[in-house]
Amino acid sequence: MPALAGHVNVGAGLYGRLMTASTAERAPAVRLPRAYLVWRSGALVSQLGDAALYFGLGWAASAHGGPATALVLTAVNLPQSVLLLAGGAVGDRLGARRVMIAGDSVMLAVAAVLALVSWRWGTPLALLAAAGLIMGTVNAFYLPSSGSMPRQLVGDEQLPRALALNQAGSRLVSMVGGPVGGALVGLAGFTAASAADSASFAAVLAALIAVRPRFTPPDGPRRSVLREAADGIRVALRTPGLAALLLLVGGVAGFVIPVTSLLVPLIARQHHWSATVAGLIVGAQAAGAIAVAVIVARRGSPPRPGLASALALAIVAGGELMMGLAAGKALAVAGSAVVGLGVGVFTCSLAPVLMGTAPRSHLARVQALLSLAQSGALLVFNNVLGAIAHAASPSWAMITCASVISACALAALLVPAIRNARPPQAS
Repeated sequence: MPALAGHVNVGAGLYGRLMTASTAERAPAVRLPRAYLVWRSGALVSQLGDAALYFGLGWAASAHGGPATALVLTAVNLPQSVLLLAGGAVGDRLGARRVMIAGDSVMLAVAAVLALVSWRWGTPLALLAAAGLIMGTVNAFYLPSSGSMPRQLVGDEQLPRALALNQAGSRLVSMVGGPVGGALVGLAGFTAASAADSASFAAVLAALIAVRPRFTPPDGPRRSVLREAADGIRVALRTPGLAALLLLVGGVAGFVIPVTSLLVPLIARQHHWSATVAGLIVGAQAAGAIAVAVIVARRGSPPRPGLASALALAIVAGGELMMGLAAGKALAVAGSAVVGLGVGVFTCSLAPVLMGTAPRSHLARVQALLSLAQSGALLVFNNVLGAIAHAASPSWAMITCASVISACALAALLVPAIRNARPPQAS
């Protein structure tokens, strides 16, 4: 644990330089609302169950070969990407809590059926593909509503701390979810992972039933889901600064998220490092992001989030460059931790601005656009970076990421809508 403690100290120093003394004194000290903490606790249990099921799904699919694994993953991602905007419109129309209760109820039943069927008949490819389609469809409606919940459960003055707590919890789940899934699958196969996910959905369902959002959908004329989805796009384009922030987040996602999922395994193989080393590199990034998120949850967000995000992206680019040039394991781990620190500052700076800028009547639709910007970027740049890694080397693909993220940092400084972005006023 000394290395992790070191990352926490570095994160504290970095974040401290982004905060003024007066801002630190003004950081909200009031405890987050009980309703938010109850929901978030249930959501974290559900995310851990999801992580275990996704691991089990990929592992079971890999027994059928590479193309079959790709088919199952596509079965999850395709309906999720296609239906996201409709999911956002439904969330704003019916209310996030109602949509999430329906989604959790469906997935509780689906996971339970998967456990029973796989226990009796195993994991044929058709079963895995069908499960992927259902999961992707539910995610398309669930994710926009879930993303809008923090602003519906806390006041604007507490939003940065609530979102930082979100990030810290999600990063922690991402660190332990894979090992938990591996342990469950090793213990009792796909059946155990499915049963655990079903139980986790029961936990978040109970939490959702217990809470009541502060904001409810306004009464008004009902239009078609497609028109309401299109209205979400119009609002994003007309709300000052929102479109620029969404574009920035999409661009950053395309050259940050593939670092751990695509490039770290390839670089590890390039240098003949073990899977354990690759896992340590990935864990270092999560640790850096968690360190920053914990600090923000305690002290509040920077007073100039636009400038902080530009600095954070410069830090991310430096960490990616370290990873691309690393010839030894230690430098790669250190570079990954630097990337995590930068990603943590970037996310904690801009997330409150994005959510606070969105009109309350369009919270789920803006969250859908945010998810779509990231997933769309990944659909393109995962393949681009994979091609660069194949034609040149994984190290050159990582250096490409560093170059693009540097350009994003410069854009954040030069574009007034990003540079002058401000957190929402308390309401």
